[in-house]
Amino acid sequence: MRLSDLQSKDIVNITDGRNVGNIIDVKIDEETGNIVSFIIEPNKNFFHFFNRSNSVDTEIKWHSITKIGEDVILVKIGLP
Repeated sequence: MRLSDLQSKDIVNITDGRNVGNIIDVKIDEETGNIVSFIIEPNKNFFHFFNRSNSVDTEIKWHSITKIGEDVILVKIGLP
């Protein structure tokens, strides 16, 4: 699988069902070559257009990913 394949998938938090955003980058362990985390650009919505100062990229650790499907990546972040 290529990074471009991952970038086209929706990322959904199974804790609250929300779309988290889009993958814009990945962190890779230099020694093992394994993916450490995804860097996510937050969803852009109406309020984001007017409030760009709060736009912060999110890092989702590999262990938070529960399933990579054909169209979606399910993650478990936030509430325990």
